[in-house]
Amino acid sequence: MFGCECFYRKKMDPLLPSDPETFSLPAPLPQWPPGKGFASGRINLGELEVVKISRFKLIWTSNLEGTKKGVTFYKPVGIPDGFCSLGHYCQSNDQPLRGFVLVAREMPSESNAVDFSTRVTSPALREPLDYTLVWKSNDGGEGSLEGCGFFWLPQPPEGYNSVGHLVTNSSKKPKLDKVRCVRADLTDRCENYRVMHSEFSFRVWSTRPSHRGMQGRGVSVGSFSCESRPGRELPISCLRNLDPSLHGMPNWDQIHTLINHYGPTVFFHPEEVYLPSSVSWFFENGALLFRKGDLVGEPINVDGSNLPSGGCNDGEFWIYLPSGDWRKTIKLGNVASAKLYVHVKPALGGTFTDIAMWIFCPFNGSATLKIGIANIALNKIGQHVCDWEHITLRICNFTGELWSIYFSQHSGGTWVNAYDLEYIQGNKAIVYSSKNGHASFPHPGTYIQGSAKLGVGIRNDCASSNFYVDSSTQYELAAAEYLGEGVIAEPGWLQFMRKWGPTIVYDSRTELDKVVRVLPMMLRSSVKNIFDKLPVELYGEDGPTGPKEKNN
Repeated sequence: MFGCECFYRKKMDPLLPSDPETFSLPAPLPQWPPGKGFASGRINLGELEVVKISRFKLIWTSNLEGTKKGVTFYKPVGIPDGFCSLGHYCQSNDQPLRGFVLVAREMPSESNAVDFSTRVTSPALREPLDYTLVWKSNDGGEGSLEGCGFFWLPQPPEGYNSVGHLVTNSSKKPKLDKVRCVRADLTDRCENYRVMHSEFSFRVWSTRPSHRGMQGRGVSVGSFSCESRPGRELPISCLRNLDPSLHGMPNWDQIHTLINHYGPTVFFHPEEVYLPSSVSWFFENGALLFRKGDLVGEPINVDGSNLPSGGCNDGEFWIYLPSGDWRKTIKLGNVASAKLYVHVKPALGGTFTDIAMWIFCPFNGSATLKIGIANIALNKIGQHVCDWEHITLRICNFTGELWSIYFSQHSGGTWVNAYDLEYIQGNKAIVYSSKNGHASFPHPGTYIQGSAKLGVGIRNDCASSNFYVDSSTQYELAAAEYLGEGVIAEPGWLQFMRKWGPTIVYDSRTELDKVVRVLPMMLRSSVKNIFDKLPVELYGEDGPTGPKEKNN
């Protein structure tokens, strides 16, 4: 299918430990309140039941002798009776071993979770018909193949899909009973995510479901894809969750226990002027609703009940600050009243839970430009009324472990694995909110939005201080649609789909062009290119939309 050209041979380092360093959260997990399938170790996907395996046996590594670069390939061990392997696992050698692969079994016929009126009669799992050798790691010589890696793609029967590859350290094909293929209607499309290993034209990728978000049903198997001829459609799939009840998701009591146990502490910079507040404090202290064409704003009820709900961001309404001296006061926020607004939603087909935690600031301050050792405080660039920022905790529904946290950063953000986080108490991570802009980062320091290599861009300064919000206690559960209609009374303002602040256009490029003109000629072109790539939000005041309008 792919061919098996022989390229560069890499031998196993005899000094490489067979058991790499593993990661565990700093503190033990709590006793979770009773529920259905959350943290039970198994998740029902409809016709399949899956278990997460995190114990592995090393098969082959790409390490060059004396280095930690490359990846290692593992097979799962400790598979429960009746469950079958779906593929092998790989990860980079420069990080702790904390991955997983799923193993599966067909749900027993007496299970009430399966709708037998629509159930297909063919088995959910079958052995492959054969294997195709995708690639082998020897150097093309005629010598011994000892220590080489061999990558195999299971060839599925008609109507079935492969969901993972196998790796061996010998040229002998694996036995057919070493892996299972999955019936096609129980699978979903997956895509390459990150390159794990690259050698000439051969690449190994981590994969993820193509259909993600709250409605996505794709389930990550934890395996990898590999190819020697890029550009072809992936020969493997991921699983699909056909259980409408999402049996692995946490219930009401479990959600609150998760937040109490993992809720991060958000630290604001010691020189931060524009601190957060609760939404109700903001409304109670003079925030106004404006309608297009009106010169006078309407006071907003404390619960936001008089805000127009639904619709879309059509520019007909917006929220603004009160006039007079009180405008200066309300812009400063009120950290004592601040809380994080929580939206709980399924991720990766309900095998993970995303706990999105939103924090509100009445005002976003102007930016500071860094050029080498010089720092230039910009007049208006970056400032706007109201600021919504968020972090998202991703929880593994098999065990209840914190898996990673997403840090929103202006127009983007990044996922950070649990082993790369700082913890303040138990399993509660630390989040650093940048000065003036309130972008979220996992560690203190100065982050450059632009070119860190050239030292040119917008500064994001982060540090701990006495200004902080503990989300494990200062939170409000705002939405969790999967629990059912009416289970959570969403605050009225959550349905306000327009902008939390006016749109004010000003010629900020003139201010930046003045900066460029005083630079040495050798730097002007590079700096101008960096300015062109900065987010549009820096070039005028434009109030953000609320959490419901954000991209999931």
